[in-house]
Amino acid sequence: MAAHRPVSANFSTIALVGPLADRNVSSTLLQLAQHLLQRGLKVLVEPAAAELAKGLTGASDLEITAQSDLVITVGGDGTMLRAARLLSGSGVPVLGVNRGRLGFLADISPKDMEKRIDEVLAGKFERGSRSLLQVTLIPTQGEPIQRLAINDCVVQKWETGRMLDYETWVDGQYVNTHGGDGVIVASATGSTAYALSCGGPIIHPNLDAMVVAPISPHTLSDRPIVLAASSTVEIRRVQDRGTKAQVTCDGDMLGDLNFKDRLIIGPAHARVNMLHPRGHDYYRILRSKLHWGRGALSKRIDDDGDDE
Repeated sequence: MAAHRPVSANFSTIALVGPLADRNVSSTLLQLAQHLLQRGLKVLVEPAAAELAKGLTGASDLEITAQSDLVITVGGDGTMLRAARLLSGSGVPVLGVNRGRLGFLADISPKDMEKRIDEVLAGKFERGSRSLLQVTLIPTQGEPIQRLAINDCVVQKWETGRMLDYETWVDGQYVNTHGGDGVIVASATGSTAYALSCGGPIIHPNLDAMVVAPISPHTLSDRPIVLAASSTVEIRRVQDRGTKAQVTCDGDMLGDLNFKDRLIIGPAHARVNMLHPRGHDYYRILRSKLHWGRGALSKRIDDDGDDE
C-alpha cells in the first residue's frame, strides 16, 4: 500500500454523521470510516454506527461538537443542515459527501470521496462561512420557542383549504398584509431551497442577505423581497378563519402560529464553517443541479472539462 501524506494536525479527530437507515449512506459511511481508520485517525460516530467497524468510537452530539476537529456528513443537504445546526458557533467545520438527490451543500461525490477527503486532510480545501437565522415563536399563551435555521423558516397552512392571512413587518416597519398558503423567510444559503420553487431569487451564499417569499399568494402583485441579512422579519396572524398554520425551521417542526401569535426571524450571532474541495465552483453546482445550458454551446464547454 502506498504511503499516505501526513495528516494535518487540525484534523486528527473526525466525526462521521449520516442516516444509517439508508443502505447507500451506511455503506458509504463504512467505506469512509475504514479509510480514515487506516490513516490512523480517531473516528467518532453516532452511537448507532459504532458497531459498523472495529475501532470506531460512539459519541453523543455534545461529544462530537467538543472533541471533533472536522465533521463529515454522508447523505443529502438535510444531513448537512442537521450537522451545521449542531456545530453552529463551535468553529468545527463540516464537509459533505452527497448521498442525497439534490446536493447544493454536500458537494463531494461518492465516486471520488477518498481522493477528495485525502486532499482536505492534506490542507487542500476552501473555507466557507454561512450565516444562520434566529427564529423565535412568541405565542399569546406560553413561553417563547427559539430555534436556529440554516436554510429557512416556513409558515404554512395545514389541515385546511382556507387561505392564511398574515402581516409582514421588517425592522419594526409594516410591509404588507398577505393572503395565501404561507410565507418563507430564507437565508442566502436557503435561497436555492423551498424559496426557489416559490419564485424567489438565487442569492450567492457569500452575500449577506435574506429573502421573504410568499407561498401561493392570493394576488399576483405579492412578490418576493430581498432584505439585508441584518434585518428582523416579523410575521403576525391577523385573522382567524379557522385556518391552522405551522412553523418549520429547515423542515423541522417548531410549533403552531395561531391568531395574534408573533414569529420573529433575524440574524443569529453564531455562524457555521463549511469546507469544500479545492476548485469548488458554486456556479458549476447551479448548472448541474438546475440543468442550465443544455444546448450545443454547453456541450462544447463540457467537452473542455469545465463543467459536469
